[in-house]
Amino acid sequence: MPGNGNSLSRLRTAITVFFALDGFVFAGWVVRIPAIKEQTDASASALGLALLGVSAGAVVTMVLTGRLCRRYGNHRVTVACAVLLSLSVALPPLTHSALALGLVLLVFGAAYGGINVAFNSAAVDLVAAMRRPIMPSFHAAFSLGGMIGAGLGALVAGSLSPTRHLLLLTVVGLLVTAVAGPTLLRHEPPVPPERERPAEGAPRRLDGRTRGLVLVFGLIAGCTAYGEGALADWGALHLEEDLDASPGAAAIGYSCFALAMTVGRLTGTTLLERLGRTRTVVVGGATAAAGMLLGSLAPALWAALLGYAVTGIGLANLFPVAVERAGALAGPSGVATASTLGYGGMLLGPPAIGFMADWFSLPTALTSVAILAAVAALIGFATRRAAER
Repeated sequence: MPGNGNSLSRLRTAITVFFALDGFVFAGWVVRIPAIKEQTDASASALGLALLGVSAGAVVTMVLTGRLCRRYGNHRVTVACAVLLSLSVALPPLTHSALALGLVLLVFGAAYGGINVAFNSAAVDLVAAMRRPIMPSFHAAFSLGGMIGAGLGALVAGSLSPTRHLLLLTVVGLLVTAVAGPTLLRHEPPVPPERERPAEGAPRRLDGRTRGLVLVFGLIAGCTAYGEGALADWGALHLEEDLDASPGAAAIGYSCFALAMTVGRLTGTTLLERLGRTRTVVVGGATAAAGMLLGSLAPALWAALLGYAVTGIGLANLFPVAVERAGALAGPSGVATASTLGYGGMLLGPPAIGFMADWFSLPTALTSVAILAAVAALIGFATRRAAER
């Protein structure tokens, strides 16, 4: 077990690398979805069903990974899932039907869900050992990896086929895992002095109050991820259809949101040290609610873009804080629960916005992001005393 600052710093670097790798690989896959659709000759509905393979694989694996982490250790599971993620991202271009695509995406989704629970659990252990609220820095690495992966994907889309591009992601992923993986495999997760390690393989027994708090933090994660999913799928369309923005200007909308979220996470540790977790959640949720009201209802493009950026700043640290608190309370099982609820929110957001847009209007539908951000702030404030205890 690492016991000195240098060992903890090396672990922090290695875990950060895996967060960045996850974002990089996932974004690289996402930007090639249109090409894969054309290759498989899938209709929009068939592609939608195939893409559910990622979600189904992720959700099922998230539930199981907590047990795997308790049995084999967070670090080993992180490395194993990184290998599987790197290998499986090369499979979609090899398919020629929507059914085959859906089946390989089950594997890709399983690896994606597994590594998210495993490296978040490893990060929770490290946060406790270092006694600093550094969780947002890991999620900032994920965001940066995603931005780099999407940017590089856009650059090579015209010159590399999906097969070669995603195979290149496989090579990069395996090389990064070979470099960063040994650091994790050499060390057991650190344990802070005041916390006794439970017997190997024995899950921590949780009382009803603790389980309830884990669910509360999962709900905060879900409210946050709902906004991320909604803006990713509907943010540009709102700017283009409701504010008459050009396609290029509309595309800037999500970039403003993603960049602001990345900046918010990079400064998250400082914010948490100054405000504490509860006030960070309350202020962040309130900020995101105000930003999204501006982003969805503003009559001018510049104001909507400002609203998207403010929303990104506000939401930035809610998910990292929620996952870290759930993990501190219940270990890998807590991380699994919070991650599953968070991922569920991300899945729920886009279709919910679509239905509400049909019933009312897209700007009205997008205000649901503001409502749920406010709900996250209220939950954080209402449970402040229980969470502190």
